[in-house]
Amino acid sequence: MKVAWFECTATIDDVVQGSGWYYISCGGCNSKAVKGSTSLICNNKKCVKIEVTGVAQYLTRISVYDKSEQAVFVILGDAGKELTGKHAAELVDNYFETNEGIGVDACVPVPQALLDTIGLTRKFIVKVSDHNLTGKTQTITVTKILPPEAPLPASSDGISKTGGDKSGPSSGFEDAVVDRARKTPEILESDETKHSKSG
Repeated sequence: MKVAWFECTATIDDVVQGSGWYYISCGGCNSKAVKGSTSLICNNKKCVKIEVTGVAQYLTRISVYDKSEQAVFVILGDAGKELTGKHAAELVDNYFETNEGIGVDACVPVPQALLDTIGLTRKFIVKVSDHNLTGKTQTITVTKILPPEAPLPASSDGISKTGGDKSGPSSGFEDAVVDRARKTPEILESDETKHSKSG
C-alpha cells in the first residue's frame, strides 16, 4: 500500500457532530482499546500490554474549505492537541469533573475547545492512502497541524501581509491531493518503522 503526505492550507468551517469526537486508546500503543469482561483490551495484536490503561485520543472529523473546494479531515491523536492546545484526555476529564454523577458511559459532547477552532485557517499535513481514496467515507487523515504563521512586516506601501496567503493552493485542494496521490504514489512510501500507526 502506498502512502503519501501533502501540505495544504484550509479554513475550518465545522466540527462534524453526531459521532464521537474521541476514542479510548491503549496507553501503550495508542490503538483502540475495547471493553473486555472485566477490563480494557488492546485491539493491536502486536501490543504486549496485559493491563491496559485507557487514554482518550482525538478522533474528530472537521469540515474544511479553501478558495474553491470543501473536504472532511480526520484529526487523530497529537494533531488534535496541535489544533486545540489541549489533550483529548484533559477535555474528557474536565467534562466528567464538571458533570459529577454522570455515568462513565455517558456521551461526551464536542468540547468548546474544538468548537472554537471553527473559522481558523491552518496549514495541515495530510496523509493519503488507498483507504482514503477507496473507502466508504473518503476522508483525509491529518497527521500534523502547523501553528499559524506570524504576520510578515508591513510592506513599503503600509499594507501588512500575512505568510498564510502565499502558501495556499489556488484551487481544488482536495482534488489536487487526490490527483497527486493517484498519479505519484511513489512520492513517499509508507515505512512502518519510521511512522507509527495512529489508528
